[in-house]
Amino acid sequence: MRELIERKCILEGAVKPQSELLRFVEIDNTLLPDFNKKLPGKGMYVTANRLSLIKALEKKLFHKASRHNLKVADDFLEMVESLIKHQALESLNLARKSGALLTGFEKVREAIKKNNVEFIIEANNAASDGKEKMVLLAKSIEIFNLFSIDELDMALNKENTVHVAVIKSDIARMVYANLKKYQNFIINGENNE
Repeated sequence: MRELIERKCILEGAVKPQSELLRFVEIDNTLLPDFNKKLPGKGMYVTANRLSLIKALEKKLFHKASRHNLKVADDFLEMVESLIKHQALESLNLARKSGALLTGFEKVREAIKKNNVEFIIEANNAASDGKEKMVLLAKSIEIFNLFSIDELDMALNKENTVHVAVIKSDIARMVYANLKKYQNFIINGENNE
């Protein structure tokens, strides 16, 4: 079992699992997101939602943590959201490549019947009758409605991707964490700017 790595949120002061936080670093007096933990420097962490990031920026907590007056891009929030979204979509593609992902209503339905589905992704612009059918089928299986048909098509290199199931597998946990991180970022802090 992997050891749980925890870090402290600069806004709340609470110690949380690293999976619930966003990592940022300072390079050349510029604040940069580092979600893949590949950039050099000491990480500064904030709870992975838009509102927490906005508050940390407004209170200049990254400046305090780095002890420098950092440059922050004008489109920083949009850049962060785009990176988190890209990471979530890329994890879906990895699940597809590993064989842990099914697309299409019928395939998803069959996998649900076999109790082989960890969670479902449904296009947010799916037809309402298809959404209702999927809710009835899924019962207690979590359904994510984060991406459009076009976004799913592009990420999965498919056409008309409306219903996606991630089957029970080792990769499902990573995909779920990335989807939750994106969901929390866009929902927590929506319309609060």
